[in-house]
Amino acid sequence: MRVGILSYHFPPEPAFIPGSLAEELARRGHEVRVLTGFPDYPGGHVYPGWRQRWRHLTHSERLTVRRVPRYAGGDASPTARMAGYLSFAGSAALAGRRYLAGVDVLYVFQFPATSFAVAGLLRLLGRVPTVLHVQDLWTGEAAAEPQRPGRITTTMRRVLRAADAVAVTAPSMRDLVLADGVAEDRVRTVPNWTDERIFQPVRAGRAAQALVRGDARCVVMHAGTIGERQGLETAVRAAAALPDRMDLVLVGSGTQERRVRGLAGDLGAGNVRFLDRRSPWEMPELYAAADYQLVTLRDMPELNGTVPSKVQSALACAAPLVASAGGDTAALVERARAGLSCPPEDWAALADRFWLASTIPPPARAEMGRRGRETYLREMSLRAGVDRIESLLRDVASPRVPAGKTLA
Repeated sequence: MRVGILSYHFPPEPAFIPGSLAEELARRGHEVRVLTGFPDYPGGHVYPGWRQRWRHLTHSERLTVRRVPRYAGGDASPTARMAGYLSFAGSAALAGRRYLAGVDVLYVFQFPATSFAVAGLLRLLGRVPTVLHVQDLWTGEAAAEPQRPGRITTTMRRVLRAADAVAVTAPSMRDLVLADGVAEDRVRTVPNWTDERIFQPVRAGRAAQALVRGDARCVVMHAGTIGERQGLETAVRAAAALPDRMDLVLVGSGTQERRVRGLAGDLGAGNVRFLDRRSPWEMPELYAAADYQLVTLRDMPELNGTVPSKVQSALACAAPLVASAGGDTAALVERARAGLSCPPEDWAALADRFWLASTIPPPARAEMGRRGRETYLREMSLRAGVDRIESLLRDVASPRVPAGKTLA
């Protein structure tokens, strides 16, 4: 097939799903054309060595990547986010009409950031079969005005209904998509995978041990974004209640980092420590140095169908989990028997989970990790995920592929 891929982010940004999908589809013999922006995530500034310009093409066998300019101002404010979304939509429409002309099928790595671009492209390209791989339905607009859908939410719903097939990453997200009016026979569940070249079980070296562990106490680590949707104030309050029992190590940064640091200081939580963002290649050893990986999500309906990427990474590394979340994240942890869970935004319940986690002996923790990795390999691996996406692409593209032309 001739496959077009539209993604707001793409490697070298931490956008492993569209990057690995593009490479694997090309390896399987498909012609792949990617339309994306210049790398600027997570800092909001174009990476060193890169310069935004209009015609930027890179080629490898069966894979071409076209990058278009967009506003790179970070996501610290709704205005900056909207400027990035709209500027990418304009650039993608101008370039995509010609660059993606003639593709048999369009795959969209669907975040709110992509909504305006895909809406514009579908108008310009005509009736091109489209598969949306929905990663997130949370735009932030519903939190501000629950009764008034904003521009992003409205556009996302329109795009969902227009797509030929919709892949969702978790069962509860399927329910949310169906509630938005998408026909049931057009929705399939395709869990995300992780970078299996990086995330696998390892032993922690001395440097990782020294960085993560303070003493013999149980260490719970949160690795990733410290943002609004994570609600890490809950974790800080829970850890502050157990100063002699466990350490909470937060690795990463985000828009709420200052607030979370301030709360830890106000509570005198000396057992809460912050580490700067680390390279993905460093993370497996840091996972191994900690006793548990923490996953937190706020108590919002839009997040019930969200399984953060750190879940797959931790499972692939055989790291046991503590989940302060509802919906599919908690259900996955409990079903896999890969850790402990509690309701979201309940610091007392999370403190109880932290206390219980600290009492579980190391062999039992290792068994949790082993079960989690088995679940990942069985249900979420790269091969399984690409097989499902390729099948969807084939199904929706089949009327456009000439008779006698192979699909794979």
